[in-house]
Amino acid sequence: MPINENVIITCALTGAGDTVRKSPHVPVTPEQIARNAVEAAAAGAAVVHIHVRDPQTGDPSRDPKLYREVVERIKETGTDVVINLTAGMGGDLVVDPDDPLTHLPGTDLVGGLERLPHVEDLLPDICTLDCGSLNFGDGSNLYVSTPDMLRAGARRIQELGVRPELEIFDTGQLWFAKQLLAEGLLDDPTVFQLCMGIPWGAPADPGVLQSMVNMLPDGAPWASFALGRMQMPWVAQSILLGGHVRVGLEDNLYLGRGNKATNAQLVERAVTITESIGARVATPDEARATLGLKPRKQSAATTKESLS
Repeated sequence: MPINENVIITCALTGAGDTVRKSPHVPVTPEQIARNAVEAAAAGAAVVHIHVRDPQTGDPSRDPKLYREVVERIKETGTDVVINLTAGMGGDLVVDPDDPLTHLPGTDLVGGLERLPHVEDLLPDICTLDCGSLNFGDGSNLYVSTPDMLRAGARRIQELGVRPELEIFDTGQLWFAKQLLAEGLLDDPTVFQLCMGIPWGAPADPGVLQSMVNMLPDGAPWASFALGRMQMPWVAQSILLGGHVRVGLEDNLYLGRGNKATNAQLVERAVTITESIGARVATPDEARATLGLKPRKQSAATTKESLS
C-alpha cells in the first residue's frame, strides 16, 4: 500500500483516563479543553477528538452541558477544525472478581442510545462508535459494547446524519464493523480508527496493524494510534501504510523521557514527522472531503436550527 501523501492529524485532547494527576497539561474544564482544541488546530490538527471531565474533580463525565460549552467555546473563536465527539462513555463495567454480579466503583454502564444525548444535541461532524467489548487493562474493568448496543447506536447516528468514526480495538471488532456496513447501518465513506496498544486489545505491533489494514473495506479512510512512547513511531507507521494519524494527551503525556507535553506540542511533533517522510498535512477542508463530511458552512453542527 502506498504512503499516504495527504495526512489528517487528529488531536485527542483529554480522554477519560486517570491522567489529570499525572500531568499539569491535561485539560479539565470546558475552557481548558476548548483552548487546547484551538491551540491544536493552530499547530496543524484538522480534527479534535473531545471528551469532557467534571471541572471540580477531573473525573470523566457524560454531561451534555459540558460538551455544549466546549463546542460553543471553540466555535466562538472562529477556529476551523473538524469536531469529533466521543460517544464511548457509559460502557465501563468494573466487576467484583469474587461476585461478578456485583458492580464496583468506577462502573458507568448505560445502553447504547443513552451514550448519545450530547451527539443528538450538538450534531457534531463526527462521533465515535466503539465496536466491541474488551478486557480493558488488568484487574476487573470491562468495556461493554454488545452487538445489540452497536446496532442501535449505529442506526441512531445514521438517522442524525453524523459521521461515525469506528473505534477498533481488535480484529473481531473490525469484523463486526464490516457486518454493520453490510447491514446498511453505516454510510460510505466508513471511517475507521485502529486503536493499538490498549491492554488487552490489539498490540502495537506493525504486523498486526498491517493485518488489520488488510481487513479494511476497499478505499475506506482510516487512521491509527498507539499509546505512550509508541505514539510518535505510530505516526510514521500509519502514514507508511496509507493511513491518517492521531496524537494527543488522551494517549500519551510525553514528548520524551521526563518531558511532559502539551497537546499543541504533540501535534507539532506529528507535523514534523509527517513532513519529514515526504507527506503533507491536510487542512480541515481537505479532511472534510476525505471523510465525506459536509462543508464547514453546511456542517451539521451549524445547521441544527434549520433541522429543528
